[in-house]
Amino acid sequence: MDAKAHAAPRPDVWLPADAGDIDAFRKLISRETAPEDAPQAAEIVRNIPVYDAALVSAAAARDDTRLALLAEWNTIFDTGPGVLVIRGAVPAEVVERTTALFEDLIAHEKSEGIGSGDHFAKPGANDRVWNAAQKHCLADPDNFAAYYAADAIAMASAAWLGRGFQLTAQVNRVNPGGAAQTAHRDYHLGFMTAEQLSTYPVQAHLLSPALTLQGAIAHCDMPVETGPTMLLPFSQAFREGYIAFNRPEFQAAFAEHFVQLPLKKGDALFFNPALMHAAGTNTTTDTPRMANLLQVGSAFGRSIESVDRSAMVRALYPVLLESRLTDREKANVVAASAEGYAFPTNLDRDPPVGGLIPLSVAERMVAALDEKMPIAAFAEMIAARDHARAP
Repeated sequence: MDAKAHAAPRPDVWLPADAGDIDAFRKLISRETAPEDAPQAAEIVRNIPVYDAALVSAAAARDDTRLALLAEWNTIFDTGPGVLVIRGAVPAEVVERTTALFEDLIAHEKSEGIGSGDHFAKPGANDRVWNAAQKHCLADPDNFAAYYAADAIAMASAAWLGRGFQLTAQVNRVNPGGAAQTAHRDYHLGFMTAEQLSTYPVQAHLLSPALTLQGAIAHCDMPVETGPTMLLPFSQAFREGYIAFNRPEFQAAFAEHFVQLPLKKGDALFFNPALMHAAGTNTTTDTPRMANLLQVGSAFGRSIESVDRSAMVRALYPVLLESRLTDREKANVVAASAEGYAFPTNLDRDPPVGGLIPLSVAERMVAALDEKMPIAAFAEMIAARDHARAP
């Protein structure tokens, strides 16, 4: 789809590049969280409701109390501050064993040259373990079970996404002196360029935050000087936020109003992915800050059938290469057959280096047709993409 076509009329459908009024944004983020907005919270700190894990587990034990707490959290994620903290979500002794495993993984992968890059931080500021959930599970299933048995993780995920959610995790260790990330919104639309964003109608801008939930489990005590996540409560409710968040005036508003909460080992933080946020600067000289970043996906983020699209494009490519169809018509065929989205992918083999989103197979196929790539070379490219995306 041509982004330039959307510079035309109907800004109610195709958000223009200058969408979003900074005064309206500032008014939105000036709201305050009232006690009645989070009646079961132990306290509200700088607009962020803070809950105790014991209350969460007690609520999870009965349907009526479970549904009441899920409803409270759903409203917080949706129209409230957009973020909450759960103290003691995962027992500290379980976290310590997991931390040792993660540190071993980091050391091994660095020695093997596996994994690199970060979506919003400069190289070298931190250490990453991609696909940490699978690696954790296979390396120590007993510890994995103890870790993810936490009611806090399942309850937060269900509050926003309902049942059938899919959990992924990425370890992030920010080293002493590691600089802050750029303030951003998150996956899906938060990973896209302005040109890519312009190809999605406003409904997609509203739907994207409903498809994922962001979380983090603290793997060490995190005083503010270690740079815990900077958060901008209520910013998730700004409709034009994906278009606007990178503009200087919105970055300035974030810098002026963000909040940080110190966390203890085992505490959990969950927030709407549309909330403007960023990892903070670790100003210490001797204290790494480690968190297990959770990205939980909706069960509905998939098609009804499993389709071998690689086989389809290998069969179609020779036909399209010799076809008299127009470029637009060829693009229509590609859209109906090729994988049009780069995710999910294996971030060890396909790390975010040089951009936030790798080229999709559909984009690569259109380029190959334009360049008249030989059939054998195209088949090799598809095989390489299949390998990069494999679990």
